[in-house]
Amino acid sequence: MTPRDDPQSLSALEKLGWQAFFADQVADEDLQETPPARVVEAHRSGLRVQGDGIDQLVPPKLAATVGDWILLNQVLPTSSRVLERKSLFKRRAPGHDRSLQLIAANTDTSFIVTSCNPDFNLARLERYLALGFEAGVTPVILLTKPDLCDDPSPYVTQAEAISARVPVVLLNAKSDSAKEQLAPWCKPGETLVFLGSSGVGKSTLVNALFGKDTAETAEIREDDARGRHTTRHRHMRFLPNGCAVMDTPGMRELQMAEAESGIADLFEDLTELATQCKFRNCKHEGEPGCALTAALGSGEVTQARLDRWSKLATEDQLNTASLAERKGSGKVLQKAIRAVKKRNKKTRR
Repeated sequence: MTPRDDPQSLSALEKLGWQAFFADQVADEDLQETPPARVVEAHRSGLRVQGDGIDQLVPPKLAATVGDWILLNQVLPTSSRVLERKSLFKRRAPGHDRSLQLIAANTDTSFIVTSCNPDFNLARLERYLALGFEAGVTPVILLTKPDLCDDPSPYVTQAEAISARVPVVLLNAKSDSAKEQLAPWCKPGETLVFLGSSGVGKSTLVNALFGKDTAETAEIREDDARGRHTTRHRHMRFLPNGCAVMDTPGMRELQMAEAESGIADLFEDLTELATQCKFRNCKHEGEPGCALTAALGSGEVTQARLDRWSKLATEDQLNTASLAERKGSGKVLQKAIRAVKKRNKKTRR
């Protein structure tokens, strides 16, 4: 057993997920003045952070999310330095606001949870997996509630067909074996996050890992198999072995943005075929020499999967361009404000 595998040998920071990746960033810092702390909860009122002897609320102006590591400025907490992230889940914020919403930072494993009922959605799973690949974490699909359908095998087959790189685990979140099935990913000093729609069993799985009811749960609606929100904010809890467990609210809208490489990794076969088209600007809509059109004709690729790939890639391009435009507009505005201030200062002289 290595020291990393022995929870008894972990320091207070390592039990919160502190790793060499973060330690290397603070070699020259005065850790007495600005000690490391991790964001463990996100509320409208602020961020709860914990460290070695630290447990406090930081006002909401700090640009951080659950899982982030900061060097806590104890005099002015909102000026704390956010350390470079090992991984980051993000999406375009819901609604018309052109901004990114940070979901979870510095995770090692993402459990994408869905259930064996009419709410199972292949396209939605692909969205979560694309975000996982973009973030650079290990994604695992968890299929819950197999006891509520006659035969769960069609759900398993569909999930396994998405990507050979993603394990699929069929489990009953309320069973005694659920904790054992998830154990291979619950390692000391690492962080895992549960993602998925409301009512698929994320909070029930969190309770299974802890062996007690630490998260509120609710039954799904019988009329449409959709769940009710029980987790209202993102927060992190810690298993006795030093593994950090992050629960998140269900997300009804998951818009792609800045996820080009994640989408390419998820649809790596289609991405590779696209490079074989005769024309570099091929739109894959029947142009001469289109490798994807040929693959459709031979049955190598299905139209449904090609459509899902095209939709995600187009959505990501549009949202990424929109976000970049807003950032550019913001820089122009700030430049104009600085110019006005400079002129005013000269006038007063």
